[in-house]
Amino acid sequence: MQRLLMDDLVRWKNSSYRKPLILKGVRQCGKTYLLQKFASLYCQDLAYFNFEGNPALSELFERNLEPERIITELGVLQGSRIKPGATLIVFDEIQFCPQALTFLKYQYEKAPDYHLACAGSLLGITLAKPSSFPVGKVDFLTLRPLNFEEFLLAQGEEDLIRHIKELAGDSPLPKIFTDKLNAILKSYYLTGGMPEVVARWLESKDISDVEAAQDAIINAYELDFAKYAPVKDYSKVSLIFRSIPDQVARENGKFIYGRVKAGARARNLEDALEWLIGAGIAHKVCKVEKPAMPLSAYADRSHFKLYLADTGLLRRMARLPASVILEESPAYSEFKGALVENYGLNELIGISGETPFYWKSGNQAEVDFLTQIGEQIIPVQVKASTNLKSRSLAEYRKKYSPEIAIRTSLANLKREEGLLNLPLYLLFALKRFL
Repeated sequence: MQRLLMDDLVRWKNSSYRKPLILKGVRQCGKTYLLQKFASLYCQDLAYFNFEGNPALSELFERNLEPERIITELGVLQGSRIKPGATLIVFDEIQFCPQALTFLKYQYEKAPDYHLACAGSLLGITLAKPSSFPVGKVDFLTLRPLNFEEFLLAQGEEDLIRHIKELAGDSPLPKIFTDKLNAILKSYYLTGGMPEVVARWLESKDISDVEAAQDAIINAYELDFAKYAPVKDYSKVSLIFRSIPDQVARENGKFIYGRVKAGARARNLEDALEWLIGAGIAHKVCKVEKPAMPLSAYADRSHFKLYLADTGLLRRMARLPASVILEESPAYSEFKGALVENYGLNELIGISGETPFYWKSGNQAEVDFLTQIGEQIIPVQVKASTNLKSRSLAEYRKKYSPEIAIRTSLANLKREEGLLNLPLYLLFALKRFL
């Protein structure tokens, strides 16, 4: 599968300011595969080392952190010399060896000609600890589940993507394209972007195969909670994780601790919640009442919504049958808004690399997302169907007069004064239309 992050890896490799790379990302989103594919395409050789369940490998870093010694011994382990500028060294699940994280500083300072990339499913948690490694000595990239553009690429729709990106002006798309994109978008709601799930769908188009793969990932996450979360937080992490479909589907979407466990309060669950977010499994979208830069300075972090990092897993956790999505069943209408909102969030995070906020003015109006792109704060309202009425977005525009506002729905491409209706299936191309 083509991953858009490959271009960033190439830029990292060719940069004269290159530092050791840390590739973050939720478990099973394809980090190891991407690094191995990158090595096969752009490097002469790959030296791959996995620290999970491999204490003998970690012992190499205990005597000292001298790069030449360690790299030489790693070459002996793999049976061939590691060459500067030619071999890609990959440290997988590096969070299991804190000394290897510290080693990155010495590699950068003493042996910068080597190409070293690190990956790990729980790195977001590990790196939040102050003693993890010196700041400023590494580069970062984040891999997420496939977004809708990558899903199109996986189905061989390169020409369709190229046509979208070369559209002249803001003319509506011909029906032959909108019908096709709508059908593929429904498939994406079913599968989400986990590579194994997408592969099952492309190979068989059998929803039972898809859901078996999704169940395996959900179960693997639950096992990770038991294995890696702090003992005091394990059961809480699991409860929060299972509550996400219910939390997203609530009418105003605000996260309610009491819906995780009766009588629960923030102080009881905050650490567990942050563990889940640090692992990349969930996204926390905080409220702002004043859309000014930087948005983070105006966030109310006690008032937030919680979403899942993958829309297909959300659909499966909610036990929403595939048939109700494909057939547009009335039984789907109530949860559809929540599912599509989760999709919109993940697409926006893929565009900006940052988690957006949402705007609420008392109990009068609410805009789903505020995202900052360049110097613009852009309000984005997500509509699940072709109904374009949005009193909240109109209220926001009246109050703050943004240069551009986005309404994303199943209606065709249309630009009005200061308002762009961008179809849900074109959300990945938002920057092009701005």
